Amino acid sequence: MKPVKKTQTRQDARQTKTSGGNFVDKLHAYRALHAHALFSSLGRLVASRFTSIMTITVLAIAISLSSGFYILVANLQQLTGNLETSNQISLFLKDDVSDAKANRLANSIRKKANVQEIKLITKAQALAEFQAYSGFGAAVKALEKNPLPIVIQVLPKNTLEDRQELENLLEKFNQEPEVDFAQMDMQWVKRLQSLMDIARRGSMLLSLLLGVGVLFITGNTIRLELHNRREEVIIAKLVGATNAFIRRPFLYGGFWIGFFSGVTAWFIVTVMMLILMQSVEKLSELYEGAFHLLFLGFTETLAMLFISSLLGVLGSWIVVNHQLQQLKPE
Repeated sequence: MKPVKKTQTRQDARQTKTSGGNFVDKLHAYRALHAHALFSSLGRLVASRFTSIMTITVLAIAISLSSGFYILVANLQQLTGNLETSNQISLFLKDDVSDAKANRLANSIRKKANVQEIKLITKAQALAEFQAYSGFGAAVKALEKNPLPIVIQVLPKNTLEDRQELENLLEKFNQEPEVDFAQMDMQWVKRLQSLMDIARRGSMLLSLLLGVGVLFITGNTIRLELHNRREEVIIAKLVGATNAFIRRPFLYGGFWIGFFSGVTAWFIVTVMMLILMQSVEKLSELYEGAFHLLFLGFTETLAMLFISSLLGVLGSWIVVNHQLQQLKPE
């Protein structure tokens, strides 16, 4: 009985080794088929240079328009972020509030989660600034009492994102017993928030519209290629090729079209930003260098290439899948 068990164990080991080998062989064959489809589709694009360049250029212009509008909104958000420093809430304290009470109030406000920065201006500091910049220094010196109140300047966080939170914060400040009144130009904030919201929504709509355009253009390009290779596809079906096998090189063709369109769009956007950079830097110098032009970052570039490639594959899949269902050998 023992020799029989050893023989069975050897046979099981051989079967396991054979099945493992078959799996590895199938994996290698699958990889080779995909590699062949990937590079053969690239070769077809290179072979028809003029048509490929025309298609990729049109798609690149559409993608660069979407990306350019996105980077424009990003630069506007940076600019409005710098404008937030002028969007302060001024707390004018009551005349009988001492410097010690003002400091305690400033410390309590500083601990709030929705407050980014505060600045305390005492009566003496306010009077000194008024004398320096008002031009009435001599008249102010004649006064027996300092008429200016203590002021606490509060810079809220995310002032351009949540208008309701700003209004609630302003109302809370007005309810403080030491505060005579709190002031902020809410109308200016509302207008700027509305403009930024319109810009963001416009960017999304434009990107969606141009994405649909890229999808249709890629699909039409692949449809023309499938029409030119109609006889080749029919013969492949006659010899038993599956739809997945026939579809594979067309999907890779769509991938290459989308990928090269994304790369070209990146160059277009970068060149446009480089042309504008010198003028923007000059303007920034006039505002003490507070603004610097933003370019497409590494993450944005990868996202653009991924989305453009995905649109190419998706457009190819929709067209080829529809055409293969209608294309039947006679």
